[in-house]
Amino acid sequence: MKPVRTAARALLASIFVVQGVRALAKPDATAENARRVTDRVGPLLAKADPRIPTDARTLVRLKGASDVIAGVALATGHFTRPAAVVLAAGLVPTTIAGHPFWDRARPDRYVQQIQFLKNLGLFGGLLLAAVDTEGRPGLSYRAGHAVDRSQHSIKRSQRSVKRAVRTAKREAKIAAMSAAAARRLPG
Repeated sequence: MKPVRTAARALLASIFVVQGVRALAKPDATAENARRVTDRVGPLLAKADPRIPTDARTLVRLKGASDVIAGVALATGHFTRPAAVVLAAGLVPTTIAGHPFWDRARPDRYVQQIQFLKNLGLFGGLLLAAVDTEGRPGLSYRAGHAVDRSQHSIKRSQRSVKRAVRTAKREAKIAAMSAAAARRLPG
C-alpha cells in the first residue's frame, strides 16, 4: 500500500508544483484572472494587516510559492496532511477565479466547466490526502485511548493504595497486639 500512496501523492502534487513554478516565473499570465478574487480579498487583507501585499501579481507569486512548497512536501511524504490542506485551501480561489464557466459563452463555457470539474476532483483528492493517517490511528482515536488508559491506570493505582492501606492496618494491628503481649510478659 505504501508504494501506491507514495505514487498517488506525487501524481496529485505534480500539477501544483508545475503551476506554482509557472506562477513564480510569469505571474502576469494569471494575474488578470486572479483579479476576480484579489480585488475582493485585497481590501480584507489590507484591513487585517497593512503590511500584506494586496496586488494581484504579488498574491499570484505568493500562491505559486505556497503551491511549490506544499506540493513538494506532499510529493515527498513530508507534512503530507498540512500540505494537502494548504493546497486544497489555495485551490478554492484558483478555481473560482480561473474557471467561471457560469458566466461564459457556449464554446468557452464547456472548456471552463471541464477545468472547474477537474479542480473539484483535485480538491477531493486533497481532502483524502488531508485525512489519510497512513493506516495509523488518527488523533481522536489516540486521544480517546489515552483517556481510557489514564482511567485504567488511575483505577489500578486506587486499588493498589487500598491494598496498601489494608496491609498497613493489618500490620499495625499485629504490631499493637505484639506490643501488648510483650508488656504482659514478666520481665
